[in-house]
Order: sequence, then structure tokens, then C-alpha cells
Amino acid sequence: MSIASFDPQLETVSVTAAAAAHFKRQLDASESSSAVRLSVKQSGCTGWMYVVDLVSEAKADDLHVPLDGGIELLVDAKSLSVVSGTEIDYVTEGLNHQLKFNNPRVKDYCGCGESFSVN
Repeated sequence: MSIASFDPQLETVSVTAAAAAHFKRQLDASESSSAVRLSVKQSGCTGWMYVVDLVSEAKADDLHVPLDGGIELLVDAKSLSVVSGTEIDYVTEGLNHQLKFNNPRVKDYCGCGESFSVN
């Protein structure tokens, strides 16, 4: 059995230019939000679900990830072991636009796509 080490300063979340532009549009349209917060919650048949919220302030233990354009991404400290190394993208698939999470730690997705599990 091996022990994996985790350094949140080295393994953070990255955001593509398309996702940052999407976040900026969302924040510009909001009257009360100043940052985007990423967390996970237990859900579905596989285990975890991403949660992206527009928030007015950070929680005390959030990791602050500054993005271009003055956007601040806050990452829930309790979610870091699940989301670290994830790239957030904003993609167009046909007529749909959505955030896409490219997480190298994911080992399985549920059939409906709502939840995932990690190594």
C-alpha cells in the first residue's frame, strides 16, 4: 500500500479561456456575486457531482485561484482531493453550451452523466 501526497498549491484547478469568458459573463450579469466557487457533493450512483456557484464572498478555507480578467475562482478546500488537476472548459456541442470538467482523477462516470468517482 502506498501513501499519496497532496499539495494543493501544486495541483490546482485550471480554467480555459472559453470557461473564463463564460464566468465573466455570468458575474457581469449578477448584481450580488463577485467570484465563482467550485465544490463537489455526494450524488448519484457513482459518488460525486461538481457544483459551480456564483458567490459574493469566499469561505474561510477556500483556495483562491485568480483568473484573467479579474475573475476569482474559489475552490472548496474539502473538495480539493477530488477536483485537483481538473481543467474546466466551456464547450459548444450542437446547440448546447456547457461547462466540461476534464479531471484526470476520474475513474468512472454513471450512465446518466450526473456523477463520477475518482481514484
